Amino acid sequence: MLSQLTTANQVYLACGSTDLRKSIDGLAALVQEGFGLDPFSPCLFVFCNRQRNKLKILHWDHNGFWLFYRRLERGTFQWPTGSHTTATISPRELRWLLDGLTLHQRQAHPQVTAQTVI
Repeated sequence: MLSQLTTANQVYLACGSTDLRKSIDGLAALVQEGFGLDPFSPCLFVFCNRQRNKLKILHWDHNGFWLFYRRLERGTFQWPTGSHTTATISPRELRWLLDGLTLHQRQAHPQVTAQTVI
């Protein structure tokens, strides 16, 4: 089922923070009423908490919703805080975000320098 994260048509980020006490119904209502989008579309809707250490991803699949939840034990997600209510990113950029990388970098990984082993 995690392959759905990379095969979705669109990925929408809810910029800023979201109250993650909301479950499927509350997040679907936020997508529909707050963002003007269809929660039943084959898209991923991603939400982050204020501390930026927890994410929820809402996804409609055939006849029901999936709700993915990710909690970081250390560090934070590089979450956009722009003035727009949603941001559209690619599935590849979502993987970067889930791996702790920023969305505005030029490379996926920093250069690795060779170290001499003694």
